[in-house]
Amino acid sequence: MTRKAPVADNPSDIDITEVLSLIPHRYPFLLVDRCEDYKPSESIVGIKCVTVNEPFFQGHFPSYPVMPAVLLIEAMAQTGAVLMSKSLKVDVGGKAIFFMSADNCRFRAPVRPGDVVRMPVRVPRGGRKMCSHSSQNGSPESSTRRPKIAPVLRMCSAISPTNQNHTTANGGGRSR
Repeated sequence: MTRKAPVADNPSDIDITEVLSLIPHRYPFLLVDRCEDYKPSESIVGIKCVTVNEPFFQGHFPSYPVMPAVLLIEAMAQTGAVLMSKSLKVDVGGKAIFFMSADNCRFRAPVRPGDVVRMPVRVPRGGRKMCSHSSQNGSPESSTRRPKIAPVLRMCSAISPTNQNHTTANGGGRSR
């Protein structure tokens, strides 16, 4: 018997199989389970289903598990990388997508096991290679609690790991 991987019913949805093909992250550092509402070069919504089995909960904090805020930022950056990779057709074998800055981070409530975090990402006007993470009310949402995080990540850049010359989203070049 042969089984095919499930295909999303909605063409604007991206399942885990496609996420894995679009970004190089893998367990335990893959922090996006799927994406919804993909609009090429415009926007996407990343989904993270938080379970008690996440490796970081063993030490953060064992008696009151809370997802570290820095990992929430990383999850949003990975959502932006999915948007960039799919929209710009970036070959993840030859390029890496990095987030470049985080502004005005505010963590409104803890993310706990059982939460489903939605991370809306949009490309701002004139920002062909840039992603901005926010939602209509300015915060990613959780299905079980109030919004979690205020507007956050501002820039992404795709560079070749073998060639340290790259161009940032604002058009400036840099050589290391």
